[in-house]
Amino acid sequence: MSARLPPLPTLLVIPTGVGCAVGGFAGDGLPAARLLAAASGCLVTHPNVMNAASLYWSDRRIHYVEGWSLDRFACGELALAPRPCQRIGVLFDAGIEPELRLRHRQVIDACRASLGLTIGPVLSSEVPLGVSLRLGPSGTSWGSLERPDALLRAGERLVAAGATAIAVVARFPDDPDSDALAAYRAGSGVDALAGAEAVISHLLVRHLAIPCAHAPALQPLPPDPGLDPRAAAEELGHTFLPCVLVGLSHAPDLRPEPAAGLLRGADLGAVVAPAGALGGEAVLACAERGVPLIAVTGNPCLLQVDGEALGLEVLAAASYLEAAGLVLALREGIDPLSLRRSLGARQ
Repeated sequence: MSARLPPLPTLLVIPTGVGCAVGGFAGDGLPAARLLAAASGCLVTHPNVMNAASLYWSDRRIHYVEGWSLDRFACGELALAPRPCQRIGVLFDAGIEPELRLRHRQVIDACRASLGLTIGPVLSSEVPLGVSLRLGPSGTSWGSLERPDALLRAGERLVAAGATAIAVVARFPDDPDSDALAAYRAGSGVDALAGAEAVISHLLVRHLAIPCAHAPALQPLPPDPGLDPRAAAEELGHTFLPCVLVGLSHAPDLRPEPAAGLLRGADLGAVVAPAGALGGEAVLACAERGVPLIAVTGNPCLLQVDGEALGLEVLAAASYLEAAGLVLALREGIDPLSLRRSLGARQ
């Protein structure tokens, strides 16, 4: 019997709020993440890929790492230390109405009773956080926070009370009649919430250096018979919190030193990203070190920052199915170019 194949740590990046056809909706990047985890044996990705509102998928081969810390990991400034469970503190925006807050508290109770997660303490910010949403000139989503100071103070209180990871629930503006929301629900738009969510989680992780992720608090929408399947996960319940709690429950700790025995950016053997979205810090840091870059041409988005524009050598994959095959070839020590025809002469 052959020896078990060692993992090939792989980074999966699907940028937030840029309209990716795969991974730009409600956890619709999860099947790709599961496949790449199986092909690589070790996948590092971010909540935007894994979060499907009321739906989730636990896989110990997948490391759930917030976007800012994922960039720092890829740059070699942070290492990942897997742990069996996190104590998740929950931070509620003071602007959430009582009934909507009750729905989120019931999610916490359900995850403790039915999934056995360690959750608490739970507290509220001193004042409403004041989330606002906007779209950039290119159509990508963004947002801002009126009271970042209140967010950070509440995070500090949770850490002082024993939390090792933080789930944030901020009240987002309801705009059920907007054209942008209608387009998103029909499968042709951009997630208008994603940019502001990234701002919130980035602020907390930079300040506290622990895993954090965000779930927006919104009033439920009326049923839509034309709903795109990729957006459907967000409409199954009253909150988006379940997937965040499950993801954070086994998120790795963040270590400032790339110590021996931890997962480091230098250990990465491949990075997978949409072909038009290669300009992010994590992807460029990997490319600079010569990590094989698999560019998925079958995942279009609003951006057009491809390998040719950046002068990068990439392995093109028409889909995540093909990307998984390339990862497996790299893991087996097979030159991916040897699988293409014609071979040509290598210099």
